[in-house]
Amino acid sequence: MGFPQQVERATMESDVIIGVLDTGIWPESLSFDDKGLGPPPSKWKGSCQFQPQDNFTCNNKIIGAKYYRSDGLFLPDDFESPRDSDGHGTHTASTAAGNLVDGASLYAFGSGTARGGVPSARIAVYKICWSDGCEDADILAGFDDAISDGVDIISISVGGGQTKDYFEDAISIASFHAMKNGILTVSSAGNEGPGRSTISNFSPWSLSVAASTIDRKFSTKVQLGNNKIYEGVSINTFDLKNKTYPMIYGGDAANTTSTSTISSRFCFPNSLDKNLVKGKIVLCDTKRGKGIGALLAGAAGTVARDQDGVDHSSLFPLPASCFNLVDGRNIFQYVNSTRYDYSIRI
Repeated sequence: MGFPQQVERATMESDVIIGVLDTGIWPESLSFDDKGLGPPPSKWKGSCQFQPQDNFTCNNKIIGAKYYRSDGLFLPDDFESPRDSDGHGTHTASTAAGNLVDGASLYAFGSGTARGGVPSARIAVYKICWSDGCEDADILAGFDDAISDGVDIISISVGGGQTKDYFEDAISIASFHAMKNGILTVSSAGNEGPGRSTISNFSPWSLSVAASTIDRKFSTKVQLGNNKIYEGVSINTFDLKNKTYPMIYGGDAANTTSTSTISSRFCFPNSLDKNLVKGKIVLCDTKRGKGIGALLAGAAGTVARDQDGVDHSSLFPLPASCFNLVDGRNIFQYVNSTRYDYSIRI
């Protein structure tokens, strides 16, 4: 985006406080080191609710942290504190105000320097989302505290799958109150684009931000037994040591005790016959399952063909590559051919 990689911490930007309403934060991340930052701005009135078991208290970067659970029921997968057990809140906080971190990558993919939009800004955490979702009561309580604590901007990357009337939407109501107090709310547009009418946060008194594309492509090649090579997309962190595996179409490997061929072609969890799939590459008719069904069935990898297109790369829990319908049809025809041995290499 052209941001500089040199940031002076002692600037007016260090007086900016961003309230992040999300799943909490992982405070040990280098993105939240407070080296070079002075004490919090005098306008700050918030507090820190990290628990002793967190082995962390607020610093001059993370100047506040609170958590909200209106029903008082905490699930085993969650931390009863502002600590992040999901990762989404840590991601959004670092995107907004993370420090510059050299050598950032995902298993050497996308190596470079990570930095937030305003690296010198302070972060106030309001954990309003948990493993089972985000309740309206917690969203409203988080907004109320952020406003009274003295934040300058509120960031909330939360949205539903469908739109609501302003008077029934907690984020619209809360962001209106923030606006009346001179605080801008920045919210996510949603994850359903780029189709029409897919934005979920659109109140005129807030700023909705959509995802962007990048100038890089993460591809994974697939070589069939007939030596034809197709290039799909995925962030493939696995190494199959150039080994060849047999291939099977998910629609031909249905777990007939619990599902049908219609479900197995999509490789949804429990839809595949483990005896037929184990140790093979499975061809699936969608990428939406992210390979979970193939993994649970013992597959060595998965190849997905999807009519939704492959404009971005996804992570999978096993070797994988995703294709559009054109290349996907060619691979499907190969699997259904009697002339080849159905072997494949990812």
